[in-house]
Amino acid sequence: MRSQFWNLSIATGLILAALFEPHDLISQPYQPSAEVIAARKAFQADKFGMFIHWGASSVLGDGEWVMNNRNIKVPEYQKLQQLFYPSQFDAATWVAAAKAAGMKYITFITRHHDSFSNWDTQYSDWKITNTPYGQDVLKALSDECRKEGIKLYLYYSLLDWYRTDYQYWTGRTGQGTGRTERGSWGDYIEFMKNQLTELLTNYGPIAGIWFDGHWDQVSFNETTKKWEGDSKVDWQYDEIYSLIHRLQPGTLIGNNHHLAPIEGEDFQMFEQDLPGQNTTGWGTDPNSISALPLESCITMNGSWGFNITDRNYKSTREMIQLLVKAAGLDANMLLNVGPMPNGVIQPEFINRLDSIGKWMQVNAESIHGTRGAGITKESWGTVTRSTEAFYFHVLDTAATKIRLENFPYKKLKSLKLLANGKSIPYELKKKVLTIGLDGIEKDAYDTVIKMIYE
Repeated sequence: MRSQFWNLSIATGLILAALFEPHDLISQPYQPSAEVIAARKAFQADKFGMFIHWGASSVLGDGEWVMNNRNIKVPEYQKLQQLFYPSQFDAATWVAAAKAAGMKYITFITRHHDSFSNWDTQYSDWKITNTPYGQDVLKALSDECRKEGIKLYLYYSLLDWYRTDYQYWTGRTGQGTGRTERGSWGDYIEFMKNQLTELLTNYGPIAGIWFDGHWDQVSFNETTKKWEGDSKVDWQYDEIYSLIHRLQPGTLIGNNHHLAPIEGEDFQMFEQDLPGQNTTGWGTDPNSISALPLESCITMNGSWGFNITDRNYKSTREMIQLLVKAAGLDANMLLNVGPMPNGVIQPEFINRLDSIGKWMQVNAESIHGTRGAGITKESWGTVTRSTEAFYFHVLDTAATKIRLENFPYKKLKSLKLLANGKSIPYELKKKVLTIGLDGIEKDAYDTVIKMIYE
């Protein structure tokens, strides 16, 4: 297949420094601050993070949607508060696992759709500090992340299956939790503002807020597989987003609404998909990819929260190749773990994180600090780039060569395997670069070739 990359602006002879300029980060009417622009660039460089889905729902071992899926009534679900006792929770162990895997940040569930708060909030009694465990896990996690140089992002649900002031009667989910009272939507907005103020005031630097649940108030066409119409509620994003940036000017804002970004947002996420794909049928329209920093969030098995019967684990190879493909598409990958109710991340997750970490020890420079290089449709793999090098990621172990037309450079300084520094044979003739892959030592996950040009 003809390479798409070398037909881009690079083919006109633009220097690499020009190529390495970030996307047009201020193309929207929202004018991000200098702190936000710097944070966006840092986010793009980090490339790899850990998502942690965990809370009272883990007690039931049936995923984080169990309240909705089983139509558990609020008084019944409240009993989980007395059963949730994560006696083996250790923030240092969680952070160490992320760091060893080569992850640069953690996104932690502070409040999921069941409304359970994983910190000592003053605005709800439905919280972890009212369990027998009684401790503020977010405080411990925040302190450990700061100690180990891991950035902390906070997931916060807009949707609520528990409270009566959430406008559940127009929502798509949570209809079976037994609520009959209809409270004030204004009270719910104020509740969220108060909680977000706590999170951004009491827990040190917060790298970003990761919203979810907007889609509950948007119609979904099952025939066309598209989200249609406006939200049935006014989320007052202008006020909420302004509040966040006022409290912490460098905090990024993302919203998993499966739509093109809304004004005031700083990065765009894709759930269970790479940018440009919609394999789930309810994700983001491939035509709605923005110029903002991108992130794909992916599960290791089929569940976000702890699910005791979910054995559908991705292989290490699958996860490394997803990370590499995301990087080639100029996106981060946020890889999920769902700890057990005792606070332990199950061995199936830890073993895979260890394997990814071993690969990253050798190949991290081809991921961290890189940007996508424009190759997205080559059968052999993809390419990432840094300020000084290009990295060819050969994902197909059967590939015999790489052929790039309209190659803009007259001479290469070096072309070597990243793993061992061995030179790779190539031919450069009439602006066509051909790299031979026969006979080289290939990695079972991803063979990385580093190219430095003159």
